[in-house]
Amino acid sequence: MIHAIEEALLNFTTDLYGAIGWGGVLVLMAVESAAIPFPSEIIMPLAGWKLILDQGHSEWYVLFAGLVGAAGNLLGSLIAYWAGALGGRPLLEKYGKYVLVTRRDLDRADTWFAKRGELTVFVTRLLPVVRTFISVPAGVARMNIWKFSAYTFAGAFIWSAGLAWGGYLLGENWEDLRSKGRAFDWPIIGAILLLAAWFVRHKVKELRAESRASKHIDHNPR
Repeated sequence: MIHAIEEALLNFTTDLYGAIGWGGVLVLMAVESAAIPFPSEIIMPLAGWKLILDQGHSEWYVLFAGLVGAAGNLLGSLIAYWAGALGGRPLLEKYGKYVLVTRRDLDRADTWFAKRGELTVFVTRLLPVVRTFISVPAGVARMNIWKFSAYTFAGAFIWSAGLAWGGYLLGENWEDLRSKGRAFDWPIIGAILLLAAWFVRHKVKELRAESRASKHIDHNPR
């Protein structure tokens, strides 16, 4: 099943690049950064292979690929940022429990972004998975939009250029490398599921504790 999904994504991306070229990189990286699961680990290596190597361009085009990927990431990130900023803390305080967000999480996020927002945005842009979701909490915390944009673009450029460079170097061998790596798919998925189960259990306990504390305050007003 994983292989079939991957093949479908590869074929779709290849067809999109054939139709609109670098515009496809911009659109897909925006989609990925708007918290929609379309992995940049497919988007950018394929750009390095199909749009640079196969087109006979030099390795300097990898820098251009980084710029396009970062521009797409910034566009999608700003959409996610404003979704968090406009919905804001009141919305999450009311409905956050349905997505396992506690008031304590909101307090910690506010404090964290006030102290280390720039570094957090930059570093998470260099990490798989979490890089996609950092924009919403940054928006909820109302991080300075210009700093958010600058650090998002910088981190996304390094990530995008690195992946494009890998695709340029490997070319068709990229598929061979991925096929050998499939043996590790299920162990990785198993570890992720165990971690997710622990996270959900931990959050449910926190939410129940918050609910009990809130009811206690309501029943015992000063």
